[in-house]
Amino acid sequence: MRRAFHAPDAGPAHRRERAADLADRSGPCWRKHASAEYRGRATDPAALTSTPMSTPSLPEVWLRGPVHGIDAALQPVAHALLQAREDLARATAGLGPAELWATPGGAASIGFHLRHIAGSIDRLLTYARGAALDDAQRAALAGEGRPGEPPEELDTLIAGVNRSIDRALEQVRATAPATLDAARTVGRSALPSTVRGLLFHAAEHAQRHVGQVITTAKVVRASGVPA
Repeated sequence: MRRAFHAPDAGPAHRRERAADLADRSGPCWRKHASAEYRGRATDPAALTSTPMSTPSLPEVWLRGPVHGIDAALQPVAHALLQAREDLARATAGLGPAELWATPGGAASIGFHLRHIAGSIDRLLTYARGAALDDAQRAALAGEGRPGEPPEELDTLIAGVNRSIDRALEQVRATAPATLDAARTVGRSALPSTVRGLLFHAAEHAQRHVGQVITTAKVVRASGVPA
């Protein structure tokens, strides 16, 4: 008796790329759900966060084409920041203060990661402009892990991330390609970098912490921490 052959499943990433290859981007579904960022209008944080949650078939940001107004050399930065925004909205939806500030197994809290994503983007883009951190930025850095009294809630934390990403996209749009390899220094030790290095690090560093948020949120939800 001949057995049916089943091709191995290459995993979710492969399936997403295959779906993207087959998607008709000119159809009404695409036009309806494409975010304002990709239609060349002003950034609308609500549109950019709510759309993927209601349309799971929407491709990842890097598969949606170029971001309006941003040079080709900096498209990966914009794609990563916009993906971070969307992934955070999805991963943290419905979390209460106790869940946000829980530290399962001694891991950093979700609240810390959200503050750190916002703050690190702001600090790295400050260095990219050739400026030094001010006292307010240093104070924010020192307080990233403190929940506050009462503990800061999800809406406020996500709003801080969205503001930081919006400002970053504005700066990326305004960055002239000819300046990308201009020398910049980082921190009090004046460690060497460039405009390009700082912009790309801001994006990949944010993505790194997004991954930690996603994992920690799953652990916290599974452990039954009260909201």
